[in-house]
Amino acid sequence: MSDPVSALNGAAFSGIATVEERGLAGMITLRGDLGSAKLQAAVTSATGASMPVSGKVELGEDGGLAWMSPDELLVLVHYGDVETKLAEIKAGLADEHALAVNVSDARAVFRVSGDGAREVLAKLCPVDLSAEAFVPGQFRRTRMAQVAAAFWLDHDGAFHVVCFRSVADYVFNLLSNAAQSDSTVGVY
Repeated sequence: MSDPVSALNGAAFSGIATVEERGLAGMITLRGDLGSAKLQAAVTSATGASMPVSGKVELGEDGGLAWMSPDELLVLVHYGDVETKLAEIKAGLADEHALAVNVSDARAVFRVSGDGAREVLAKLCPVDLSAEAFVPGQFRRTRMAQVAAAFWLDHDGAFHVVCFRSVADYVFNLLSNAAQSDSTVGVY
């Protein structure tokens, strides 16, 4: 069996912001009743994160939880732990109507950081990224040019972007182009 590799093998670009492909990341998509105490206990136990509310991401010791829709979470864990965490979640959801699936190898993750990070994403996404409107812990599903993407802002001011692995090269090129030196718009 071959060793797993990330979509772009750690590609990076630096301009008005730094764009980095983050490597392998464990991700589980979970569909179910997010109000269920059993579901909440299963995912918070597996990640150490609090249950997120609409439009938020919560990060814990062993991973994170991102609110995707009224009946969907994206569970973030270490890549090497994903199968163990998936089994743990499924065990916690016994007799609960829910679906939990490992989607790690179908996704790519990028980090966009630096003074121009907000401008880079604003050039590509129809989202108000002002500091007042988009704060740390906020999570958003949207379009990035022609593809689906989701992102959140961490407390260090960096954005974490998730997209389908099949469009990782396209997204990296979009982000890198939007981060070209001397391309500051001056909105943020």
